Amino acid sequence: MSDQRTAPACAIPGTPLAAASAGINACVHCGFCLQACPTYVALGDENDSPRGRIYLMRALTEGELGLDDPTVHTHIDRCLGCRACETACPSGVPYGALLEATRATLSEVKRPPLRARLILALFARRTLMRIAVSAARLLRSTGLPKLLARLPGDLGFAFAMLASSESPLARGRARPRPHARGDGSRGTFALLRGCVMEGLFTRANRATERTLVANDYTLVSAPDQHCCGALHAHAGDLETARALARRNIAAFEGSNAEFVVTNAAGCGALLKEYGHLLAEDAEWAERAERLSARVRDVSELLAAAGPRVGAPLEYTVTYDAPCHLQHAQRVAAAPLAVLDAIPGLERVALVDSDQCCGSAGIYNLLEPALSAAVLAPKITHIELTGASLVATGNPGCLMQIGAGLRRAGLSARTIHPVELLDASYAAQDRTRP
Repeated sequence: MSDQRTAPACAIPGTPLAAASAGINACVHCGFCLQACPTYVALGDENDSPRGRIYLMRALTEGELGLDDPTVHTHIDRCLGCRACETACPSGVPYGALLEATRATLSEVKRPPLRARLILALFARRTLMRIAVSAARLLRSTGLPKLLARLPGDLGFAFAMLASSESPLARGRARPRPHARGDGSRGTFALLRGCVMEGLFTRANRATERTLVANDYTLVSAPDQHCCGALHAHAGDLETARALARRNIAAFEGSNAEFVVTNAAGCGALLKEYGHLLAEDAEWAERAERLSARVRDVSELLAAAGPRVGAPLEYTVTYDAPCHLQHAQRVAAAPLAVLDAIPGLERVALVDSDQCCGSAGIYNLLEPALSAAVLAPKITHIELTGASLVATGNPGCLMQIGAGLRRAGLSARTIHPVELLDASYAAQDRTRP
């Protein structure tokens, strides 16, 4: 008589989680993910670890827990989606895909909070998003956010985030002139301008274009691009994410660029996963795979080119790895190569630089207390480096860490790595006759 057991029938057939449930079976419950998980480290609750959440996902598919169970929603909502567990996992569990599928399934019985719905709706509408970021940029220019950052609570932190979106190199520096152009031999690229990047980190976008051109890449235009959809996918709004992905695929196909470049880790991670996002769409699946294969973080292309060495910059810098660059895209060495190409720059190692800062898209707006708890050790480690600048390649991280530094009364400021390389090239250009 055989004792082979039959797997129970799925209790939630036809849902996104049911479609992704094979990933649940890859987990062997070894526990390597526990110390890699920021919420488990902060709370010490097994249910707030990747392993614990996978238990909850399994319980949903097997009918042991219902989709309306409030504890399931609590622990899934608390997840940052940083995907550090994927780096730690020896079994290759696709936790990020499982999380998005679970959130998409849970949203069928409970809508996300109103604040989340409003933010996601804003990002999905290009005109409204441009108006919003223009208003934020105007407010930033008044200097009020720096003063209001001193207010207590979440409001003060929000103003500190906006103040931190201003480049620390902006004041007292002449507008950089175009660098000497390379020969274009490394291929063409189109830049994903991004919503927040183009609106609040415009200097980083222009620096991305200039440094790539200086390293023998040729810039081409992709004018009809939209929000990448990353925030929507992370929140479980997969249909909106897919709609935005289709628009971007069409836009970048029209550019005929050999590379699609991102300088925002979260955006780049989703673009590289468009193939997975649209895998069930017969019309778009192959096109999505082709686009994803062309996506590169700016640091990847610069590192492949060298990059070219510029003039010395006398700064002490520490680097914090954006989660979706290190853990989702598995790009770790390239940003360091960009920083190390700048003469005179002293780079100081940061303890736990691969740990999440607590930004996680709009997580810091939805779970401010836990986000702050995750950020606190990061700020302590940065203070110990003595660095004046913290380099990181994601807008949420730039603002989250920047706000934490301001609120702690520290003088260190955040900056995108390409801005430093751009400044090095600009200084070199000024010395030329």
